[in-house]
Amino acid sequence: MRTPTVSVATPLPGSRAGILPLIGGPLCLNFTNTAHGRGTSEHTDNLVDYPALIAWSRHAHAIDAGEAERLLAAAERHPRAAEAVRRRAVELRERLHSCFLALGRRAKPDPRDLEGINRELSAALPHARLTPEAGGFAWAWDDEPTLERVLWPVVRSATQLLTAPELPRVKQCAGRGCGWLFLDTSKNGSRRWCEMEVCGSRAKARAYYARRKAETR
Repeated sequence: MRTPTVSVATPLPGSRAGILPLIGGPLCLNFTNTAHGRGTSEHTDNLVDYPALIAWSRHAHAIDAGEAERLLAAAERHPRAAEAVRRRAVELRERLHSCFLALGRRAKPDPRDLEGINRELSAALPHARLTPEAGGFAWAWDDEPTLERVLWPVVRSATQLLTAPELPRVKQCAGRGCGWLFLDTSKNGSRRWCEMEVCGSRAKARAYYARRKAETR
């Protein structure tokens, strides 16, 4: 029996890439949050295929609707190349997550992670352009509809954050089975949760039930 082909026009079922909360702040942190629960039984990866990567990029305003349409069309023509880019995206995401996590713990990032980030930076920079706008210039990319262009805004965001004075404010959510990263912009730097209404509320509920259980013993 012939195996039915799956169109690359839409993400595979189960991916929430196009609706994930963008709570991280900088684009690169929101990108790391396309997976959660790393190292636990709750691990989930939303970048399941190239259309999911496009869905997230569009959702996060890394590309516009026209770019998304052109890239999906290119992926239809070159599915193997599209899958290779998705794998690169996942590798970049995990290297960024590992790097930011190490820095948040005041440790040195793994040199292999920095090497991987620099590799994607080197691939992106030849496509960078300055375009005039009112009062100055803006950063832009060339119009080449290459499948990997979805990685360029992410790696640019990462290099900006890694060289910014706000870098020490990158934190990991304290929620069980979460692991999302965010830039803490609170005045006193006391933010603990990706979303207080989600991970914060769950932690409070667990603490409440633990206290009640202890009281009834």
